[in-house]
Amino acid sequence: MPENNRYPTAPGLTGLALPREYILSRLGSIAHLFSGTIAVTGLMALSTIVAARALGPEMYGVLALVLTMGRICERLIRFESWQPLIRFASQPDTEADPVHMGRLFVLGLMLDLACAAAAALALVVAGYLLLPLIGLDHSQYYLLLIFAPAIAFNIRGVPTAALRLAGHFRTLAYFQTLSAVLRLALAGIAWAWGAGVAEFLAIWTVAQLVDTAIFAWLARRSLKTIGVHLVFDSSPGMLMRAFPGFMGFAWSTNASSTLRTLTQEADVLLVGALTGAAGAGLYHLAKRLAKMAQQVGQHIQAVLYPDFARLWAKDEVRMFGTIVIKVQCFLATFAILALGVTWFFGEPLIALLLGEDYAGLLALVFTQVIAVALILHASTPRSAMLAMNHPGTVLMIALVSTALFFGVASVAIPAFGPIGANFAHIAFALFTAVALDVVFWPRLLRRQRQVEEGEQ
Repeated sequence: MPENNRYPTAPGLTGLALPREYILSRLGSIAHLFSGTIAVTGLMALSTIVAARALGPEMYGVLALVLTMGRICERLIRFESWQPLIRFASQPDTEADPVHMGRLFVLGLMLDLACAAAAALALVVAGYLLLPLIGLDHSQYYLLLIFAPAIAFNIRGVPTAALRLAGHFRTLAYFQTLSAVLRLALAGIAWAWGAGVAEFLAIWTVAQLVDTAIFAWLARRSLKTIGVHLVFDSSPGMLMRAFPGFMGFAWSTNASSTLRTLTQEADVLLVGALTGAAGAGLYHLAKRLAKMAQQVGQHIQAVLYPDFARLWAKDEVRMFGTIVIKVQCFLATFAILALGVTWFFGEPLIALLLGEDYAGLLALVFTQVIAVALILHASTPRSAMLAMNHPGTVLMIALVSTALFFGVASVAIPAFGPIGANFAHIAFALFTAVALDVVFWPRLLRRQRQVEEGEQ
């Protein structure tokens, strides 16, 4: 049975009933992504644990620093093209014209390809200069070359937009486990053979390439499902003129992504520079263990963001606002649950899985989960404001939050060690949550409702 990405629009459903019916219709997609997230995150966590046990804190720190450098180069340069793709594809004139939609996706693909190539080049060139600054040396430069192909071929924007527009969340959730299983199996073999950091990096690279290939294949199927075929009959300049505002929106999301990268990824390099590779390894490991809670929120947004864009484009303001609030309540409940599980079960699990070399990791994990809980709370109004076409406001909040993060981190890391970076994350997330959920998002929604009431 094909998966349906439409929200219910029965004429008899009004007021709060329609959002309730909508959310019930989305529970299946959320459940699939939730179970897929648990599977993928669990498998990746096991791979991380295997690497940490096999390499020890010092060499695992080297692995973490190289992986982080690759992700930073990628995320600083890529344009998060799935966000403008979904927003422009949700416009009635584009949604009704498969040929026009095909040209839109070609524009996104060109952007993805150029960004992936530039990111790989940045890793190879800039990475060489940065090695001594983050606790590594030039003799380890070959490690960057091992991981560079994973960045050069990591095309994500178009596949993500295609899968989300088609509503293929079940497919997305379960196919992602294939590369995670491959990574875990190869990591187990490497551990048994006493492999070093280079072999583990090669395993991460191979798994990433397999994941990219699966993603591309699924995207092609999803586009075919919604009747869209890529139309390569226009130059990049013609495509940008055909979709005015696309690149402006893309630049705004790129700037927001860049700022998030500076706090979500560059923090590992900052800890490495100030405390050494072993400290960076412990900090990175704590982030990986806390990531499951954050990914749940990301996947819920994956289900709902396309519909946010459609609802706003169709002026369904009341339903739009009610759904955002209900989703926030769900995420708040999940965040409290994650904090409770970490507090009561974190220490024995860490001792069981990682051993004595990683004693004392619980404080790092728990403070990381606090920051994640606040980010979960802010993620829904952030997606809503992008759907409302306010990327500039989101960017402004990200700028101030990032400045606050680095201000706190510059003081807290030297004073408290790796956990100081988590204190900076909590400051960043708290300011973001208050700015989005208390100051800007309610005001924008209230203003739009007043406009509608005035027109009536």
